[in-house]
Amino acid sequence: MITMPARRLRLGASMLTVVLASLLLSCSGSPDTAVNDSESPSHGVVHKAASAPATEQPIPSSTAEPEPAVEKVRDAFAGLQATYNDGCTTEGNCEYFLGRVLDELTGLDESMKVDPQGPGHFEEPLAWIAALRAELGDDSSFANLKRHQGLLTGTRDKINAWMQGHPEDYR
Repeated sequence: MITMPARRLRLGASMLTVVLASLLLSCSGSPDTAVNDSESPSHGVVHKAASAPATEQPIPSSTAEPEPAVEKVRDAFAGLQATYNDGCTTEGNCEYFLGRVLDELTGLDESMKVDPQGPGHFEEPLAWIAALRAELGDDSSFANLKRHQGLLTGTRDKINAWMQGHPEDYR
């Protein structure tokens, strides 16, 4: 029978192994990195940086936020499916719900257009979203979304049914 101190010792040894392996991996170079000892500063060769020509653009500051990456279709579809847990129970919630459905459909539209399978694979869902956009126009106000609530949730439901028939796209 293993006593408690022996279990702790094994757990401690396991944790130490994991930590050391993590440190070792983080300190080592990538497999693509070539080692060239002749260019190592320890061998006396020091490279001096040339001054940049005046025509080069300045490096942007690190305070600029990078553009967010487009979600994968799987993740965008999961967000759309999450709208099934909500609805127009109160006017305030209805405004949130309809806006969220539109946002999730917009995100899914963007994901499908940049998916490696190409937009041709998602021809029907993209057409349904385009028809919804044409009907809504540029007006994403609550009054307009409420007026088109059936089309909005119907588009969501058609896309949900289509995606259920294409499980490879969201698993």
